[in-house]
Amino acid sequence: MVQKISAVRGMNDIHGEAADAFDYLVTTAESTFKQYGYRSIRLPIVEKTELFCRSIGEVTDIVEKEMYTFADRNNESLTLRPEGTAGCVRAVVQGGLAYNQIQKLFYTGPMFRYERPQKGRYRQFHQVGVEVFGLATPDVDAELIVLTARLWEKLGLNNLELQINSLGSQEARVSYRERLIAYLNDYKDQLDEDSLRRLDSNPLRILDTKNPAMQAIVEGAPKLIEHLDAESVEHFEQLKAHLDDLDIAYVINPNLVRGLDYYNRTVFEWVTTELGAQGTVCAGGRYDGLVEQIGGKATPAVGFAMGIERLTALLMDHDKVPVLAKPDIYVVLVGNNVQRSGLILSEKIRKALPHINVQMNCGGGSFKSQFKKADRSGARYAVVLGEQEMSDQVVSIKPLRETTEQITVSWDALTEHLVQLMSV
Repeated sequence: MVQKISAVRGMNDIHGEAADAFDYLVTTAESTFKQYGYRSIRLPIVEKTELFCRSIGEVTDIVEKEMYTFADRNNESLTLRPEGTAGCVRAVVQGGLAYNQIQKLFYTGPMFRYERPQKGRYRQFHQVGVEVFGLATPDVDAELIVLTARLWEKLGLNNLELQINSLGSQEARVSYRERLIAYLNDYKDQLDEDSLRRLDSNPLRILDTKNPAMQAIVEGAPKLIEHLDAESVEHFEQLKAHLDDLDIAYVINPNLVRGLDYYNRTVFEWVTTELGAQGTVCAGGRYDGLVEQIGGKATPAVGFAMGIERLTALLMDHDKVPVLAKPDIYVVLVGNNVQRSGLILSEKIRKALPHINVQMNCGGGSFKSQFKKADRSGARYAVVLGEQEMSDQVVSIKPLRETTEQITVSWDALTEHLVQLMSV
C-alpha cells in the first residue's frame, strides 16, 4: 500500500465552512477598501532575504528564528515573506510609485513563519494588508482605523477592542530606550530568558511580554508615551480627536510597541479575548522611515495587516458566515439522451440571469435521486428535462420551497419566465 503524504506541519488545507468564511472575509474586505479609494497590488511570495533583514530588523525574532530562508540555484539568499509591508515598500520604491505621490494600496495572500503551530498561529497563514504612502498627517491614521471598524460592522463582529499607542519619533525612542534599559537592569535577575536576550538588542519588545511573572516589572517601567517629542504628542492628540469625533471607542495601551523595528508614532491593534493567547486580529501603525531605509526617497507611510485565519475563526464561532454556494435553480436531467440539451439550457439560463446560481445535475441518476439532490441543494426551483420534454422542446419548472403548482414552459419562454419567478 502506498504511504499517504500529509501536509507540512503548520500549513493547513482550508475547505468547507472555513473556505466559505475565508472567501467571505476577503471579498467583504476588498469591497470595503475600494469604497475608501484603495487599489489592489499583487506582490511576490519570495523576496531577497536582505529586504527583511533591513526592514524588520536583524535582532527580531522573525529574522533570527522564524523565516524560511534558502539559497536558490544562483546561490542568492531568498526568503518566503513573513509579512507584507516590506515587500509592498520594495514594490513602490522599485516601481517609482512612492516619490511625490499618494498611494493607497491593499493586498492579500499567504505569509510564512517557522513557529510552534497552535490555534490562530500557523506556519503558513494568510493576511489582508493595507498601506498608504505619501501622507504624514493623523487623519489618514484615523481613516485606516475607521476603515477597519466599518469592516467589523459589515462582518457582524462586535467583540473587538481597539488599543492605540504612540512610539514617537526615532530620536525619542532612542532616548527612551536608554531609560528603559537602565530600569530593566535593576531587575536583571528577575527577567526571563527572552527578556534577557532582548535587553540590549530590542528592549521595547520586553514591554509586550505575555509572561505573567514579568507583568509587575513591565507595569513599573517608564512609559514611552510619557517621553514623546512634542510633534508626536500633537499627532497622537489629533488622532484621538478624530476617533472621538467618529465615536470609535479605544483604549490607550502604553505597552503596545509592535514587534517590528520600523514603526514610529501611531501604532494600533484590534484584539479579542475569544481566541486564547492569539488575541490580535488586526495590527498596524506608522512607519515613516521605512521607504528611505529600503532605498527610496523619504516618504511617510502607514498601514495595517489583519489575520484571515483568526478572523474566520471568529466568524464561524458566531455563525456569521453566509451560505455562498447555494443554487437558486437545480437542473434535473432524466434519460440517456438529454445531457447535451440540458447543458445548452443551463448555459442559456446563466447567461440570461447572471446574478443567480444554476446547478446542473451531472453523472446521471434516477428521477427520485436527482430530486433528492435538488432539495438538499437548497435551490428554489427545479427545472426538469426528460426525453419527452426534449422531444416537445419544453421543460417543467417545479417549486421546491413553495406550494405553488409545477408548470410547463417552452424552451424559448424559459428564461423570461424564470426572470419573473426569481424577481418575486
